[in-house]
Amino acid sequence: MKYLLTTTEVYRVSSEEEATTLIAEAKKESGYILSKYSSQYKEKKSKGEVIDYYWKVTLVKEFNSEKEPMANVEITYTEGSAF
Repeated sequence: MKYLLTTTEVYRVSSEEEATTLIAEAKKESGYILSKYSSQYKEKKSKGEVIDYYWKVTLVKEFNSEKEPMANVEITYTEGSAF
């Protein structure tokens, strides 16, 4: 039998507010424990000028304990869905 232990999801969002909202929503979700999260401001430069910027949000979700897995979890990702 196989058990899903953790997943790491990395998102690109346009603003710090969106990053904060994404993390807050992930904390409220049931079905997993949000074991780690971070957001980083990123810039893309060309000839010293900022031509693009965004926030990179990383979420690490824990579904089962490695030592004592309890549930058989299956994740389905669909286009246009955050979760």
